[in-house]
Amino acid sequence: MRVTKTVRKILDGYESDNPGTKANLARILSTGRLGGTGKMVILPVDQGFEHGPARSFAPNPPAYDPHYHFQMAIDAGLNAYAAPLGMLEAGADSHAGQLPLILKMNSANSLSRQKESADQAVTASVKDALRLGCAAVGFTIYPGSDAAYGQMEECRDMIAEAKAHGLASVVWSYPRGGAVTKDGETAMDVCGYACHMAALLGAHIIKVKLPSTFLEQAEAKKVYEARKIDLSSQAKRVEHVMQCAFQGRRVVVFSGGAAKGEDSVFDDARAIRDGGGNGSIIGRNTFQRSREDALKMLDTLVQIYLGKA
Repeated sequence: MRVTKTVRKILDGYESDNPGTKANLARILSTGRLGGTGKMVILPVDQGFEHGPARSFAPNPPAYDPHYHFQMAIDAGLNAYAAPLGMLEAGADSHAGQLPLILKMNSANSLSRQKESADQAVTASVKDALRLGCAAVGFTIYPGSDAAYGQMEECRDMIAEAKAHGLASVVWSYPRGGAVTKDGETAMDVCGYACHMAALLGAHIIKVKLPSTFLEQAEAKKVYEARKIDLSSQAKRVEHVMQCAFQGRRVVVFSGGAAKGEDSVFDDARAIRDGGGNGSIIGRNTFQRSREDALKMLDTLVQIYLGKA
């Protein structure tokens, strides 16, 4: 594995981390067709836990098989594959060493009541990640939820244990619950705040949603307006999220969200690229399509991040 100057510059931003953790972060950044560019596309398949198997996989039945997703990420030349414990256990041996794995360590489900106290259950451990040969562990927090402080404490413990064993950490930071409105979940001020909190918790890679022009918090709105922070385009909003990630010293990838048209996915990727974001973490928009269509979509995404589309 060759570590490029671009990757070395990214690693320099993680000044307190040990060689093992940096090696695993470099492994993710250096794998696949975007390896070495500082850009990445990650395949996440935790939707079966979150939304149920039929809602997730019935649109493309081969996707019920965990091996399908390993092979998709490998064949598309992606940087990494993220999934809960059972999904990784079902294919880790057959695909050992072929791409970096991220163990998603907590999950929610659509049968539970999630309102003001939105939360997730811890479903795996750092020891599981080590046993499966993972490069990183992943954890979701819901800033704004009445349960957020407990989640943050769990997340911080997970990150500390992962770092002690030389693993990188990925934090899904999704504002939800409490007094956060539906529009507020993707508000510019809230998304930037959520990104910053994940960085403060010690995350190596941060996953957030693409922000809208909406401003949720009255006090924050005053600052955005007084300082004339440019929110006029999606690229400018991505640029501001990167500012919130320690002025771009942390890797930030953006969620693909619910299934949508190809043009919308590609426009999002161009905005992420042009705004200085590190890439996309995209699940349903690929695996709910046929394998052929998904590979074509992922090829175009790679080309976009390479500046060729």
